[in-house]
Amino acid sequence: MTASARATITKSLISARNRSQDTPSGGAIQSGVSALMRIATGDELIVITWLDRADRSVLQVHPQGNPKNPLTGVFATRSPHRPNPLGIHRVKVASIDGTTLRIGPIEAIDGTPVVDVKIALDRS
Repeated sequence: MTASARATITKSLISARNRSQDTPSGGAIQSGVSALMRIATGDELIVITWLDRADRSVLQVHPQGNPKNPLTGVFATRSPHRPNPLGIHRVKVASIDGTTLRIGPIEAIDGTPVVDVKIALDRS
């Protein structure tokens, strides 16, 4: 994979119109074969995404979009709206087909740009 190669989330079960922060689903990442070397089915990865549909001017939200929840600073929530809207997702590789990783669960919609993929370290 060259420095100019790009990856996006595809085939996500979350659509742009019907997404829920509470229901992460699976998706796929397409990338260059050499960048995927030694990634295997069952591996846990950290996927960093650019939440390109986020409103970068929003600094406070009602958590989970519920106006009954008190107004809260975006850094204390899981809102995609934030000054630098990066998404960090711990996922598991379900399968690999050439240049496509089938992963999940992930809270991202189709077309979400992938900034980077890293192998996850043990939580212990």
